[in-house]
Amino acid sequence: MPTKQVELKGPRELEAMRAAGRIAAEVLAYLRSQVRPGACASDLDRMAREEILRRGATPAFLGYRGFPAAVCVSVNCEVVHGIPSAQKIFRSGDIVSLDFGVLYEGYYGDTALSVGVGEVPVEVRRLMEVTEEALQKAISVSYPGNRLGDIGHIIQGCAHRAGLSVVRDFVGHGIGRNLHEEPQVLNYGAQGTGLRLVEGMVLAIEPMFNLGTSEVAVLEDGWTVVTCDGRPSAHFEHTVAITEQGPEVLTKI
Repeated sequence: MPTKQVELKGPRELEAMRAAGRIAAEVLAYLRSQVRPGACASDLDRMAREEILRRGATPAFLGYRGFPAAVCVSVNCEVVHGIPSAQKIFRSGDIVSLDFGVLYEGYYGDTALSVGVGEVPVEVRRLMEVTEEALQKAISVSYPGNRLGDIGHIIQGCAHRAGLSVVRDFVGHGIGRNLHEEPQVLNYGAQGTGLRLVEGMVLAIEPMFNLGTSEVAVLEDGWTVVTCDGRPSAHFEHTVAITEQGPEVLTKI
């Protein structure tokens, strides 16, 4: 059984989280469509705020532990938590990771994706493909009775088979009435180990892969995480409910 720290969700709570996840998915799809050469990260933040509020929700990241924006916009070697600014202008060949969440009727939805701008190098395209594939495979083993280690194991295997590295310093998490809840969802691990998955858990699963080293650092702004070797990173995330029938992706686009 899960520890007391893991809050299981019942039918009413899951219904609220479906609504939050649907809003997050809709807004993320819209933001993705706006990523193009010459676009500005601060414009994406403005759009995110407008679209979230238009749907009756609240930006989950804005003000969270002091974060100054509604969406994290990370470019190229920025892994996660990139602050959108007017100086961050997209160019052909860039990889842009968008990570954000919403709060709706007391419950959170959290999601992320990476998208190429214009003509992207083959190795960067492959990086994105493998990271997204790892997320889908992780979801596919998220059944009651399996373990958190099964999720980490399959994510790690996808990276290593492709010659990519796994970011270990930042991980997935439980989610519900709080943006970050127990348990931690590692992107590495041993099959058959860790907490057993049970019906009612809701997890934010979010692999982050790098083309080069797995080592990362936080910039002086206190938020932006970058690869230590300056090579690109990719990030994909879904909010996933563990149900009797299997995994339910609450932020499916």
